[in-house]
Amino acid sequence: MTKILQIGTKGQLGWELLRTCAPLGEVIALDYPAVDLSDSAGLRELVRSTNPDIIINAAAYTNVDKAESEPELARAINATGPGILAEEAKKINAVLVHYSTDYVFDGTKGSPYTEADTPNPLSVYGQTKLEGEQAVMASGCSFLVLRSSWIYSRRSGFVAKVLEWARTQETIRIVDDQISSPTPARLMAEITASLISKIEANQDGWMLERKGIYHCACTGYCSRYEWAREVLRLSSNMHTKPGQKLLPALTSDFSTPAVRPLKSRLDSKMFEATFGMKIPHWLKALELAMED
Repeated sequence: MTKILQIGTKGQLGWELLRTCAPLGEVIALDYPAVDLSDSAGLRELVRSTNPDIIINAAAYTNVDKAESEPELARAINATGPGILAEEAKKINAVLVHYSTDYVFDGTKGSPYTEADTPNPLSVYGQTKLEGEQAVMASGCSFLVLRSSWIYSRRSGFVAKVLEWARTQETIRIVDDQISSPTPARLMAEITASLISKIEANQDGWMLERKGIYHCACTGYCSRYEWAREVLRLSSNMHTKPGQKLLPALTSDFSTPAVRPLKSRLDSKMFEATFGMKIPHWLKALELAMED
């Protein structure tokens, strides 16, 4: 039976992974404080004691603004920790599945980013996630780094915030100059489970030929304003304040510690071609997510 070590269970993606990966084998799922990505010695001991076939790292420092004032902690969790997991995976011939972000790019390209484009992060969060990618690659282990964008669920994240604002605010102002591809956490978890099934069904050489960084986000693109508009449309049966208005705004209208890329669209064609999957359009995925 395949043994899977899942790091991170409380976040949007980790919560979904618990459910999608359960049928795939023996899953050892841990979150802070049982596992601490900033504890190098503890991480090494965890991997050695559990001796998994597959490691899924769904934990990360994701507070984009707070990372600007806590760069050392963000780096320990987003960069050093994943590097250690990769090093230990190499020693036991395990496969590491790690997640990254569109925030490794500066959003100035003008067209969707491919895996061949050079990253240029604008924030501490983006920089430390890039360093995590680099550490995983440098380890020499068998790995899949999946870069995604605007991960959400009904439980938390942007969609949950929009629904909460709809219940409590008469006017909602959302930026319409940040453009990317909303991607449900459940979809990412299902994709991960499918990948693990493919790894299990094939020999080691199959994984070695396909290891690398892949863009894995919903197709199509929208602004955060357009995203919020569709969330409200799809949740029209929910209570909203009388006369409520959704208004577009500019990123420059809001002062935040971290700079965010404006157009961080990802091109996922290489992932689809390599693994024989079709990633749905963001709006279709949102419709399904809102039905949950």
